[in-house]
Amino acid sequence: MDISTSTRITARDRAGAVKVVLVSAVALVDRDGRVLLAQRPEGKSMAGLWEFPGGKVEPGETPEAALVRELHEELGIETWNSCLAPLTFASHSYAEFHLLMPLFVCRKWEGIPQAHEGQTLKWVRPAELRDYPMPPADIPLIPILRDWL
Repeated sequence: MDISTSTRITARDRAGAVKVVLVSAVALVDRDGRVLLAQRPEGKSMAGLWEFPGGKVEPGETPEAALVRELHEELGIETWNSCLAPLTFASHSYAEFHLLMPLFVCRKWEGIPQAHEGQTLKWVRPAELRDYPMPPADIPLIPILRDWL
């Protein structure tokens, strides 16, 4: 049995269905063309890894609405659905679930991003994104984002 098969099996619940988790993420791009990364704090799964800001899409919520909410809660900034441009998505099987994550790009928001949930924030040039260890689902997004910017 190869790794991908074993991952798919472990991501299934007792009824045999795969648990799919929908998470929405954003590449906030500043005027200098840098992208904001957030480092997962101690005590969370994948602590220490860097990721694009965002979070789980709640029932009845669109991915865009989830980002508007998450950016307000996590970073204290305001943006709008019209400022979120869909770029690509990640589809990745972890042992416990399968992650589906649309990635948006946002260049317009109000406020200064500040860490409200214990994470460390860093503005990174697209060419340097590979220098930051990321969760497996985020890694394939790097060349797409780098080529787009």
